[in-house]
Amino acid sequence: MQDAAPVDFNSLKEIKSPMVGVFYEAPSPEAEPFVKVGSKVKKGDVLCVVEAMKLLNEITADADGEIVDVCVENGQLVEYGQVLYKIF
Repeated sequence: MQDAAPVDFNSLKEIKSPMVGVFYEAPSPEAEPFVKVGSKVKKGDVLCVVEAMKLLNEITADADGEIVDVCVENGQLVEYGQVLYKIF
């Protein structure tokens, strides 16, 4: 049995919040999250929304890849520049 190739953590891309606001992983409370760990994404796919001043701002992937970490929890207040996702 062959071992999986080692993961180069230097090649992980971080998706950061472009604003201060509340992080939501789904378009509504009863909906499935936009993405989860293991989800394959393409550049431009919606990952989450950040609510700021009553406006819902879609955060999109800026590269193709796979979600390897969700760094915040649903409903959490996020800061400008805070890491939301890690993509490999």
